[in-house]
Amino acid sequence: MTDCKDMCVRCGEGVINIRVGAIIIKDDKILMVKNNRDDYYYSVGGRIQFGETAEQAVKREVQEELGFEIEIDRLGFIKEAYFYGTVGSDKERLIYEPAFYFYMKVPEDFELEDKTFLEDGSLEYLEWISLDTTKTIYPEFFKTELKKPSNEIKHMIADER
Repeated sequence: MTDCKDMCVRCGEGVINIRVGAIIIKDDKILMVKNNRDDYYYSVGGRIQFGETAEQAVKREVQEELGFEIEIDRLGFIKEAYFYGTVGSDKERLIYEPAFYFYMKVPEDFELEDKTFLEDGSLEYLEWISLDTTKTIYPEFFKTELKKPSNEIKHMIADER
């Protein structure tokens, strides 16, 4: 954790980490992020900063990771998760992570030029992933729920305690 405004705080022996994710779909593929440290893919997005709404945070994260703005279509999912950290000072620490996942309006001519960026000293890159992939992606429910999109907001819970 850093001293910035990210809404990631210690709470007793655990951590509360409030996040947003962007659902960017084109040609039946979703845009995901991978880094050179982990063996899984994760959604475009990141932590909400104190003073931001979830909508403001997802717009900022998309701008930071893609280099341009994309409009929000709608909120699709709220996911609450309990899991144990795997890296750094949060390794083996219980984390509670509420996350808001937004469907984004993807322009017809949407193309990515530079697909890599640095985050916390780690090289990250963007990749289009089929929802039928055998690769590990987070959140895992993307593989099933995004094949049958709905206009309702779905509440998901994952508890690995």
